[in-house]
Amino acid sequence: MKRLQFANYKAEHFIWQMSGKVATITINRPDRKNPLTLESYNELRELFHNLPFATDIKAVVVTGAGGNFCSGGDVLDIIAKLIKMDMTELLEFTRMTGDLVKAMRSCPQLIVAAIDGVCTGAGAMMACGADMRVGTPRSKLAFLFVKVGLAGADMGACTLLPRLIGLSRAADLLYTGRIIGGDEAERIGFYNRLAEPEKLLEESVSLAASLADGPTFAHGMTKTMLYQEWSSGLDECIEAEAQAQAICMQTKDFHRFFHAFVAKQKPVFEGN
Repeated sequence: MKRLQFANYKAEHFIWQMSGKVATITINRPDRKNPLTLESYNELRELFHNLPFATDIKAVVVTGAGGNFCSGGDVLDIIAKLIKMDMTELLEFTRMTGDLVKAMRSCPQLIVAAIDGVCTGAGAMMACGADMRVGTPRSKLAFLFVKVGLAGADMGACTLLPRLIGLSRAADLLYTGRIIGGDEAERIGFYNRLAEPEKLLEESVSLAASLADGPTFAHGMTKTMLYQEWSSGLDECIEAEAQAQAICMQTKDFHRFFHAFVAKQKPVFEGN
């Protein structure tokens, strides 16, 4: 089985940092509010596709430089090229962008999105692809696809967003493309919590580190089951969870908890 270490990973289109078991990805085009390019899309997709094989990363933080998260796809780098493509090329592109979200959802590491400032379009969909979202009161969230003449059905928006905030609220944001602030985004359930801008990254990394110190094999199983059960009936879900939990009960982390409990100590999980 392929096993990789990422301590020396050299990113080309974003900043890559590691602290202990937590990796931080910083989209770094602050002069343009951190738009994605075709190249950065591809690199992010490939990175998340490889994270299941990482031995030294247990949680990931995704953020943006310069007080903004991500303004979506770069108009000049991407849209200017899209209007010249035929249907085959367009479908290749839309499948590639959706594959980034699928890769985020399928990697076992839990992903925390640290969101300040602008979080729009594809940036908003990367936030949807994360497992938890920490925002700031001044952040601005919008699904802008309708504003450029496109459907709100992009990168999984019509399935992910309703499951985060409910169908009616998702319809509002996808049909209107309106911008909502951090307080509203937290109130409707898009953000798990808010932080002040100067504390955002610190609190997000701290949250990721606490997750990374937990039973990460079990976290990965929970993540798998959360998404696998969306389209299943209750009987299938209960059976799938019975199998998943039985697998987790064979892990050393589960045994570590028991022995620590007996010894009246705090368990130290190692993710196996």
